[in-house]
Amino acid sequence: MTAELVRGQNHPLPEVRLEVRVSAGKPIVAGATLSDEHGKVRGVEWVAHPGTPTLPGLEVSKQAAADHRLAFDLDALPGVVHRVSVLLALPTGVGGPVRFGAVAAPFVAVTGLDGLEVASYTVTGLDTESAVVALELYRRQGAWKVRAVGQGYAGGLAELLTDQGLPEARELAGSINEAMAQGLARSVSAPPPRTPDADRSRQTAAPGPDQPHTGTGPQGAPGTVPPQHTPYPTGAQVPAGSQPGTPGGPAQPEPSTAAQPSPPTAGGTINYSHPGRQTSAPPPPPPTAPPAQPGQPAQPVAGDATGWSMEERLYNQVWGMFEDLARTVAAYRSAVDFADSRMEKELDQVLSDPRSRIGGQGDAAREAARTKHAQLVDQARAALDRDLAQLVAEAEVVEPALPLAYASWDNPVWHGYRAPMEIPMAVRLGDLSLPESENLSIPMLVRLPLERGLWIDSGRTSLEGTLADSDQMRRLAMDTAVAHAGRLLAVYPAGEFTVHVIDPAGSGASSLAPLTGSGVLAAPPAAGAAGVTEVLNRLTQRVDLVQMAMRGGAADSLPPGFDTAEQLLIVNDFPHGFDDRAVTRLRYLADEGPAVGVHLMMVADREDAAEYGPLLDPLWRSLLRITPVPDDHLADPWVGHAWTYEPSLVPANSQVLQQVLAAVAARRRSWNR
Repeated sequence: MTAELVRGQNHPLPEVRLEVRVSAGKPIVAGATLSDEHGKVRGVEWVAHPGTPTLPGLEVSKQAAADHRLAFDLDALPGVVHRVSVLLALPTGVGGPVRFGAVAAPFVAVTGLDGLEVASYTVTGLDTESAVVALELYRRQGAWKVRAVGQGYAGGLAELLTDQGLPEARELAGSINEAMAQGLARSVSAPPPRTPDADRSRQTAAPGPDQPHTGTGPQGAPGTVPPQHTPYPTGAQVPAGSQPGTPGGPAQPEPSTAAQPSPPTAGGTINYSHPGRQTSAPPPPPPTAPPAQPGQPAQPVAGDATGWSMEERLYNQVWGMFEDLARTVAAYRSAVDFADSRMEKELDQVLSDPRSRIGGQGDAAREAARTKHAQLVDQARAALDRDLAQLVAEAEVVEPALPLAYASWDNPVWHGYRAPMEIPMAVRLGDLSLPESENLSIPMLVRLPLERGLWIDSGRTSLEGTLADSDQMRRLAMDTAVAHAGRLLAVYPAGEFTVHVIDPAGSGASSLAPLTGSGVLAAPPAAGAAGVTEVLNRLTQRVDLVQMAMRGGAADSLPPGFDTAEQLLIVNDFPHGFDDRAVTRLRYLADEGPAVGVHLMMVADREDAAEYGPLLDPLWRSLLRITPVPDDHLADPWVGHAWTYEPSLVPANSQVLQQVLAAVAARRRSWNR
């Protein structure tokens, strides 16, 4: 199953002989660099580019093209190589685009030699950059992994290669650009767009002629597996994504080096693209926004992002808003830090001279330093406020247009609930914000099917001003779990999602009332040690059975009556009612369950499980921790922010959850007839 990566995310590589396919929509240069354990490129002989397309263990395209296929044999690389970076660059001096912000976001996919995708990544967020490190394949503890990088360089290949420690960076970049300018006539442009009446949904993307027909489905931030509605999606760190190509788009074309020429037309140039493998980047959204007035920002429009469907466009737009907020706040904090350090330096210079420590001269120097500091901070704040105002305006347009799975519980879309016919790309688990953006929050969308379990922390939070005792926190945590479970039941098609509950002491009965009263649970909540054991045994056996069927290549030979739906187990008040054997099985479900459609949602306070010592540390680390109250615990490795998470809860005194669950139960009864 394809893992669709986001920036900074990694994924294990199951084999060492593989290909990296690139689709950019415009002719670009693709290359690769080899780095040692310190990330340094030791010489030009460690750079693969069109002039030197072959190095030990890898081969790249020999010319600029809209689509590339790079071949790798990681075992054949020199032993001192610990990292391989995949580079993309725009040809310079040929009259084409000079920045990636003017072309479609490049899409890269790592595939096996059989064409099955392992991981994919869409390089978004580029603007003035003309070169980018798209992916890196790196060695970690004897195994190879792939990481989505997306690091762009406005200075082009010269700046990129310099950043990787190559002494001859500028000379090599100049020779590559000169060669590309001379040979651009051989470059392969993007094929023409497909007919507008073709179905381009992510579920029905047509496979290429050299690829088997495979099921596709949504993922868990856009392979070759059974359709996503089956109970056993394979995959590892990130749930399955779309077909090869741009996210949700068609299969990747062959690279230019393998393309076959087509007959030339009279007076025209030769078309080297393969006639059976035409493809294109996802179409841009329709130009529904009114033109901006001179000097005024463009008016935001819902769905103003690339994608084959409005759902995918909105998903990409939400992620774009998240990245924009992260960048603008990072820029503001960096500017403030610079102003602080500058003022400290100027004050130190004043104080270093004893003659200026007292008297009018010293006071004037200190006042001047503080004035400069205030000016710099005010300028940074003005830029931040401008960006925040634009994002707030975009959020006001996007929020009402969000589909069911992305919408908050107070969105009117829930009042017209209808059971969906297909699994959505993602589901909303809450909202994210930063201290500088009090009036702006970004929906936290998690791709489906869930790649890891959820831990709803019923313990104390780190955010000041959160007033709740232990009993209130446990009740709020269980309410949060029920709201998330209800949303998952609502966004899956009828019969495609099953929920089990373990409540050993019955302490969550009041919170569970919407689930138990509507009849959407597979069985009444399990209570007592016997109930805990029975549910864990049943789900553990299910994981074992599906794993054996998959490993034996007999996924279609499961027993008659086997529940093929995704399974969710809600565990309340852990570790109450759990013995050592039950704890072991719970850890097994957390580790092995997501890959075969069994997911875990724990409501627990980590301190309550302290008696088990470090035994449960891997369990906590394998789960995504969320809180029932706002808390700033979600770290962003991209820019280092600590995001404040706020759960998506049902408004007080609202009956929307009960109404939706009643509709889910009615739909399930009619579906089972």
